Amino acid sequence: MARRLPPLNSLRAFEAAARHLSFTKAADELHVTPAAISHQIKALEDYCGAPLFRRMTRALALTENGKAALPLLREGFDQLAEGAKRLGHDPDSGLLTVSVAPTFCAKWLVPRLDRFRTAHPAFDIRIDASDALASFTADGVDVALRYGQGDYPGLVSECLMGEVVFPVCSPALLDGPQPLRTPADLAHHTLLHVYWKMADDKAPSWRMWLKAAGITDVDPERGPRFNVDSLVVQAAIAGHGVALANGALVGDDLDSGRLVRPFPPAKEEPTAFCYYLVYPEDHGRNPKVRAFRDWVMAEASRG
Repeated sequence: MARRLPPLNSLRAFEAAARHLSFTKAADELHVTPAAISHQIKALEDYCGAPLFRRMTRALALTENGKAALPLLREGFDQLAEGAKRLGHDPDSGLLTVSVAPTFCAKWLVPRLDRFRTAHPAFDIRIDASDALASFTADGVDVALRYGQGDYPGLVSECLMGEVVFPVCSPALLDGPQPLRTPADLAHHTLLHVYWKMADDKAPSWRMWLKAAGITDVDPERGPRFNVDSLVVQAAIAGHGVALANGALVGDDLDSGRLVRPFPPAKEEPTAFCYYLVYPEDHGRNPKVRAFRDWVMAEASRG
């Protein structure tokens, strides 16, 4: 019996926009304009006879109809992608594809990869470095390393390491015109930010750190903003200001002296964020995924 379905492009646009809760991010993923996504969503809403999104100022939310449809459509696209992949791809090959955020990849994963290759010479790793959430089937990803709060519906997520953040800077700032000796001295220095963290109340930010340090006369919003942590770290190394850095990402820079901690280490509490190992449950039965999972967990425990 013939299936009565809306246009596939409209369904793809809805699934991507619903997953990201953003027309712009959906457009980036599908390589079209946000206007094209909006047009496809409108066509789908007309076809269904019901709104699928609640459009608010600077925000997008799913209606109840949209919420009910998303998991089924996502599963459908995953199954479709898996079927297409199996037309020409062997899921049991020795190539392991790892999706990972670029900064964590460069600063933490890449320096350790030789140990994985030594321990598991039968497996070759393909790194897919991107801040976008991977589609395991559509992108051919076996396992992902992600930074967040572990909310990955339908996927296995295991915390690799909790996040501890602290200020770092170039050694030159310790003895410059305005020596950086105490947190109060930050009033005379540029603060460097990762801008998406400034909009998330749970993410580690200068506002959060200054409040915990009891500093009230430093504006936590001032200073340049970057979209990825690695750029903030590089700006700090260049002496452009003080960064609030994740300890897992600046270990080598501290050891080499490119960065220093300007204040005596205090008792830092982990934030609500972690680095997670994420994968579909059925991937966990694959020997190459099991090997990577055991290896990366052991590496994380080493610090």
